[in-house]
Formats: sequence, structure tokens, C-alpha cells
Amino acid sequence: MTPLPYALPAAAAAAAGLAYLDGRYGFTYDWLALSSLVKGTVGGTRNERRDTLNLFYELESVAQSSRSNHTWIIFQGKTWTYAQAYDIVLRHGTWLKRKGVQKDEIVAIDFVNSETFVWLWFGLWSIGAKPAFVNYNLTGKSLVHTVKTSTARLVLVDQEGRDKFSEAMMKEHGFVPAEVGADQAKYEFEMDQSEVPRAVRNQAKTPLQRQLNIVFFDDALAANILTLPPTRLPDSSRAGQKRNSMAMLIYTSGTTGLPKPAIFAWGKCNASARFISSWLSLKNEVMYTSMPLYHSSASVLGVCAVLRAGATICLSKKFSHKTFWPEVRSSNATILHYVGETCRYLLSAPPSAMDKQHKIHAALGNGLRPDVWEPFKERFGIQTIHEFYAATEAPGGLFNRSANAFSAGAIARNGVFVDLLMSSKLSIVRMDPASDPPEPLRDPKTGLCELCAWNEPGELLSKLDPSNIKETFQGYFGNEKASNSKIMRNVKKTGDAYFRSGDLMRRDKEGRWWFVDRIGDTFRWKAENVSTAEVGDAVGRHAAVDEANVYGVQVPGHDGRAGCAAVVLKDSFTSATSDSQTRLPTEQTLRSLADHVKKELPAFAVPIWIRFTREMQTTGTNKQQKHLLQKDGIDPAAVEASGDILYWFNGGTYMRFTKRDLERLQGGGIKL
Repeated sequence: MTPLPYALPAAAAAAAGLAYLDGRYGFTYDWLALSSLVKGTVGGTRNERRDTLNLFYELESVAQSSRSNHTWIIFQGKTWTYAQAYDIVLRHGTWLKRKGVQKDEIVAIDFVNSETFVWLWFGLWSIGAKPAFVNYNLTGKSLVHTVKTSTARLVLVDQEGRDKFSEAMMKEHGFVPAEVGADQAKYEFEMDQSEVPRAVRNQAKTPLQRQLNIVFFDDALAANILTLPPTRLPDSSRAGQKRNSMAMLIYTSGTTGLPKPAIFAWGKCNASARFISSWLSLKNEVMYTSMPLYHSSASVLGVCAVLRAGATICLSKKFSHKTFWPEVRSSNATILHYVGETCRYLLSAPPSAMDKQHKIHAALGNGLRPDVWEPFKERFGIQTIHEFYAATEAPGGLFNRSANAFSAGAIARNGVFVDLLMSSKLSIVRMDPASDPPEPLRDPKTGLCELCAWNEPGELLSKLDPSNIKETFQGYFGNEKASNSKIMRNVKKTGDAYFRSGDLMRRDKEGRWWFVDRIGDTFRWKAENVSTAEVGDAVGRHAAVDEANVYGVQVPGHDGRAGCAAVVLKDSFTSATSDSQTRLPTEQTLRSLADHVKKELPAFAVPIWIRFTREMQTTGTNKQQKHLLQKDGIDPAAVEASGDILYWFNGGTYMRFTKRDLERLQGGGIKL
């Protein structure tokens, strides 16, 4: 037997060795992700067998458990327990049935965040119907398109949205009024056959006649619904759901065109909620989100994940600097939910002695930029970032639980076990820089795609079952062309099928995955590929820059696209101007910015134009938009008409770009 004094050093050495191996190969890191994944998969299989995939059953289960009196929803200082929420949801289900809503019918919801949004959503699920979440920022053509493509005959609208559905707007887009009142409006219209699913077209005469009933919610209607009986319909009302059956419609952001309705299936809804619930150990947490519920990040990974754990979620009406931290503190939130540039906006506010006066210990979301990651954690005292990469329509996702600098800025990190699992599901393929639209490079002999090496950027693909695509990718509702455009065949072997992410990624030997750019955002200049994301990160690291959005612009007499960066400056680096609401940079700022980008970027990637703007154009989920900026291009008149000012790189610094400069470019007098 080894004497104890001699055994201690050996035990310590063994422990140190195990710690090293764990750090090197990520055993314990992988365990949490794998166990969460298994729970989601096994739970989904069990629920499908029992025909309880509908998350209404999850609410019912918690409401009738020992956690029935635990708070589920916090909104504007009011709270609702699971038992109270269950009762209210049933009353809303009663109201919806009285409105004639049938099993599997799609009903559109156009609401800002509120408790009523949740009651209607789960009220629809309680009677076996399906919600279509409408982006409350949409107006006019985009709004009408969204409602039409949902095929909903009933649209539920809150008071903030009623002006968007004015009689004049509806008439302008082909709707004929049948009845217009204070609390609802009914219209008739003919539907373009191309705008509805084939199954619906086959059942209808041509042209397809439709009626639309818009119900406007006010306090009187909300109060009336609460007087109705809380009727629970029999299980048969929700029966027959499979993992690939629609749970809801969630629309894409529409940054490159009109929004598309993505089918969010029960299997994905269950698995995603279970994974996040387990991965973050949500049971005793309070999650705070100011992100819109019409987006799957807040609705599924927020509300549904919290529901799965029997935990609490605090909803904010909309993101606002003014309400964010007061609501976080008053709700005792412990987990912060973000999307896109949310964290940058919080970081851009003046420092305060209250910055760490809260209970937040973790943040969950996607799109946290590398240049913001560590400053955000440090300033607000947040221990762990749970970054994920996913898309509403995609068959899976990637995850990074980062408590140190090792994986800061990465969209995902895998240990050796998860890496082995992912290697059979995910591939990164080389792209042909000359193709338009972008297509993968293929071996001329086999016709198969070329796989990227370590740290080489390429498009991320997710494996599908070629004989049953819709098992894991349900596509876009009523839009087979768009659905098929997301499928790539013959990738690694003849006959296989993969989902196209539309994103350029790279991965390293340490198991980290890095976002490079959106395909289409990357542009070609001077025979080189330029990543807008990487240039944006470099520009954003300058002390004067509050936010940067990089895109490619066409230049007369030049091939490819040149770099342009829309920039919001910090006030201390600007001087007032009389001819624009945008605050202009000082000469020192312009020189410093030019020196910075020359130092940080290769010559071909240096932005030739800088567009100084008051505020960045974003989607409802704080994701930067580029298409309107690209439309203005380098036309000073178009740029200045919006209140922005255009500068260009000239003589070692940035100088005002004028109409005369544009004319010289157009005439061939300037070569870049």
C-alpha cells in the first residue's frame, strides 16, 4: 500500500493530467451539449408516440404540477403563474373556437410583445390551430404579402398595428371592403394562384376567392375574453401531429426580398426548447428578452424553453435603452437574451455606476460580434455567453458556451466527441468566386463538391435525407421554388442532399467555428474576395466608431464591387454641421480612421467609401440591413437625400465625395 504522503503528489499529478486532457479535448464541455441533445431527441420521440408534441400539453403539465404557482410570464410589472396562464389560454381558445377557427387552420398574429400575444398563441395550440407570426414592423406591400402567403382568413392585430390595416391601404392592395367597424374589418379579394400552396390551389376554383377577417384587440375585447369559460377541448382536437408537422409559420427577415413563411415543425420546436432548457439549466432562472416574439429566437428558445423548465420569462414590449436595465433589475432576471446588434447598442450607452447592479450572470443569443464580445462581458459583469448559430428554416444549429477568451467571438465550439458527431452532419464546401449567384466548386471528374481545409472559408451545409427531405427540412410554406433553392445535391457522394445555409464559415483544429459572411455579402474587388463581416469588425474596432455596416458598391468603369462602410460615430469624435442632421467627423478622426483601416486590413479590403449616418438600418431583430444602402451606392445626391454624408479614401485620408468626383469616375478620369 502506497503511503499517503507519497500518494498525494501522484493523485495531484493525475488530476492535473485529467484536467489538461479535459481542456484539450472538451470532455465535460461536450457532455452538457450531448446530454441536452439526447434529452431533446428522446423527449421528442416519446411525445410523437404519445401524440403530445403540441406544447400546449407542456403548459398543462406544469400548470397541474408542484410548480403551478411559479411565475411563468412577467410583463410591464405584472406576473402570471403557470396555473393562471393555463386558465387564460383556455379562455382564449374558447374565444377562437367561437370565431370559427378549426383544427389545423392558420391564424395570423400581428402583435408587439405582450402577455396577450402568448395567450393567443397558446390558445390556438389549445384548439389544434397554427399561428403565423407577423413581423410588426411590416407595412404596405410586405405586410399584405405576409398575410396572403400565410393563407390565414383571420388576422389578430393589437392596437399599435391597427393603423397599418387602414381601409385605404387595404383598397390600394386589391381588398374589397365587406364590413369595416371599430373592432374588426372584413374584406374580400382574389388570390394570385402562385401565392398559395398547391394543396390549397387544388381545392379551389380559379381565381381563388378569399375572405379576410381582421380583429383589432383593445382592452374591452381582452376583458370580455376573460369572462368566457376556460374550456379544454378533447385531445382529438390536437391529434395527428408528427415531428415534421407544422407547429407555426415564422417569416424570414426579408432583408433581400419579401419575407418567406418558414414552416417551423413540432419536432424542431420540441427539440430546440428542450435543448436550451437543459443546456442553460433554466429551472430556477429568470430570462429577460426584449427581442420580438414573432422571431423563433424569442418565441421558441425563449418562451418555449422557459416553459419546458417551468422557469420564468420577463418580456419587454420592444428593445429600448430606456427600459432595458430597469426591467432587468425589477424582474430579478438572471439570463439576458439578445439577437444581432443588441449588445453593441447596450455597450454604446454612456457608462454608469449601475452597469453591474443586476443579477444577470449569462447571456443567450446569436449574432454577438467578436469586437463587442469581451467588452460587453467586462462592462456588465456577465460570466458566460451562450452564443448559438441557427436559422428558422434550418435543420439544426451550432452552439458555443463561452466563459473565457478561448472561444470568444466564435459561433460554436465543439469538443472531440461532438466534433465527431458533427463531421457526419455538417460540411464546409469551397465556393466558386466567379459564379453569380454563388455556387460551389466541383471536381470536374466526379462532379462532387470540394471540401474546405482547416480555416478555409466556404459555405456551411447540413446533411438531409435525400429520400425524405421534409423529415428535417420542411421548407417554405407554399413556395416550392424557394424551398428547392436551399437544397444542394451531389455534395460528398452522388445522390446525397444538403441544406444550404447561405453563410460562409470556417473551422479550426481547436473545434471552433467562425462566421465569415453571408454569401452575397462577400464581394470581389481587385481579383480578391472581401468579407464584409471581417472588414466591419476591423472598422468597428476604431475608437471613434459606434457601429459599422460594410457592403460592396458598383463603381463606373471598374469590375467587381468596391468596399463601402456605413458608420455611426461616437459624438466625441464629431463636429456639428449645418447642412445635415448627421454629425460629421473631424479631420483628425478622418485621418485616424484611414490610418487604422490601412493598418488592420489588406489594401484590397480597405473601404474606399465611408457613409456617415445618424443610425443604422436594421431588421426587427437588430440585424443590419444592406440592400437600401447598396441601392444608393456612391451617388452623393441619393446618400445626402437621406441625411447621410459620403466620404472616400483619397490622398491617404478620407475626404468628402462630391458630384464632381462621381462625374470624373464615370468619365474615366479616375482609376481606383
